[in-house]
Amino acid sequence: MTVWQAIVLGIVQGLTEFLPVSSSAHLLIVPWLLGWESPGLAFDAALHLGTLTAVLVYFWRDLVAMALALPRAIGNPRAVLRSRDPADVMPRLSLLIALGTVPGLVGGLLAAGAIDAVYHPDGVAPDRVIIALAIALVGLALLLWWGERAARHERGMDSLTVRDAAIIGLAQAAALIPGVSRSGATITAGLFRGLTRADAARFSFLLGAPIVAAAGAKGLLDTLTAGLDASQLGVFAVGLLASAVAGFGAIWGLLRYLQRASTAVFIAYRIVVGVMLIGLVVSR
Repeated sequence: MTVWQAIVLGIVQGLTEFLPVSSSAHLLIVPWLLGWESPGLAFDAALHLGTLTAVLVYFWRDLVAMALALPRAIGNPRAVLRSRDPADVMPRLSLLIALGTVPGLVGGLLAAGAIDAVYHPDGVAPDRVIIALAIALVGLALLLWWGERAARHERGMDSLTVRDAAIIGLAQAAALIPGVSRSGATITAGLFRGLTRADAARFSFLLGAPIVAAAGAKGLLDTLTAGLDASQLGVFAVGLLASAVAGFGAIWGLLRYLQRASTAVFIAYRIVVGVMLIGLVVSR
């Protein structure tokens, strides 16, 4: 892999991890379109650590507040979850994120290996994988459109309940399938639960931090176990940095965009890309 490829894929990962368009799909589609070999799971792990860095930097105040609130949350979780006292917002949020993370972690442990075997073959992704990605892109677009139509857009993060966290967490687990989009699935679930677009996105990003950290840590551990070519360390570092910078920009831009606009542009993008991919495969 060249430095140029690492920069391109890092930017792609950083942007698409947070925009509801599927980073896993784009990391397969871009090399397929350009004729590059699959970057491999080790490089994917580096890119995930880059997007994790973006979340940690952007949300550091929220994360510190939740960490400081943990003693209160752990000491009396039932009271915290039932409380509507503004002082309990951060303790409750920390518990809800922990709860919402469970489905994704369990799903990852049970299914990640099988999914990687299908969607991350050596070399260029086969056409069947591209078709599967296209179907997932269009399918989630239709769900997101439905979510926009059904949404009330009136609840904030401070009103989140255990049921909300469980439903959004299950949506995050479904996003283990490449093409679905973790942020797309969780934002869609948040809209169905009546959250405003910006708060659905904000909770999505905070909820994703443990999953992204786990994915990056697992990939890094697997890489260290298998052995990493020292000559590629610089390339991996470039990809990580590009992913972190692009990811920070994507978070900043999307949260502001969703305060004044709908997700229609992302729905349209997913459908157009999905249809184009099917057309490209059929015409080959």
